[in-house]
Order: sequence, then structure tokens, then C-alpha cells
Amino acid sequence: MNIELLLTGKTDLEYLKKGIFLYEKRLKHYCNFNRIEIPQLKRVSSLKENQIKIKEGELILKNISDQDVLILLDERGAKISSQDFAQRIENWAVRGIKKVIFTVGGAYGFSEEVYERANGMISLSNMTFSHQMVRLIFVEQLYRAFTIIKGEPYHHK
Repeated sequence: MNIELLLTGKTDLEYLKKGIFLYEKRLKHYCNFNRIEIPQLKRVSSLKENQIKIKEGELILKNISDQDVLILLDERGAKISSQDFAQRIENWAVRGIKKVIFTVGGAYGFSEEVYERANGMISLSNMTFSHQMVRLIFVEQLYRAFTIIKGEPYHHK
């Protein structure tokens, strides 16, 4: 199964880059993982919040095919455990899903078009994290999910 993390903008903090790289490297043993960074919009100071969400949404949707499963990482998403997350990934694999795309919205979230296209939403926490931090937290949880699926000792109940 192919898994993508679709992001708006680049990770610019060095310590986060190192952590993300560490887990991406570990993920290669379990799946085809790819991080796609959509360039951040420029000259947005004259745009309203909704206009920014629409433009970012168009860029997100350009990277998704009709066959892809799209999961939004969103504060309004399902609050699930690491074990539940692992079960979802395993279910997608068993069902023969070729590609699952997880995406993080921009500073203002997702456009209505992106919400309508989504196959589901997951919240990483009741707390709010910066868009930069979410990247590291997500790749660690994805790695954790695969170690749970494989019965490896990384995750402790």
C-alpha cells in the first residue's frame, strides 16, 4: 500500500526535519511512504480566510485521484487510539486500497470542497498543535501503527 502525507508548505524547523526524517526512514520497511509539500501561497495578505482555504483546497485536490482514500488530519476528526489507527491501516491493506493520502490543512483549515471529497477525518489529539509539529506526530504514529500490526515491541499497551 502507498501512503502519502500531503502538506501545505515546508517544514522549516531543523529539529522537526530530523525527527520526520527518522520516522520516514523507519517507514520504508513497512510501506511506500511519500511526503508531498504543496508550495505555500504567496501574496495572501489581501485575501480573506475563505479565499485562502479555497486556493489551498484546489492545490490539495490536484494531488488526489478518484481511487485514492483521502483522510484529513483535522481537529474535528475522530479521536482514535494508536491501536485503532493501526486497525484502520490494516483494514485498508486487506481491502486492497492502493493509496491512502493523509493531509494537513493550512493555517485556516480545509475548504468545503476538500471536506466533501474526504473519506474520513482523524484528530491527533484534543490539543491543538502547530502545523509543523503535526508532521512529526503523524509520521511517528504511522510508524507506531505498523509496529502494532506486525506485533513488534515498539508500542507498549
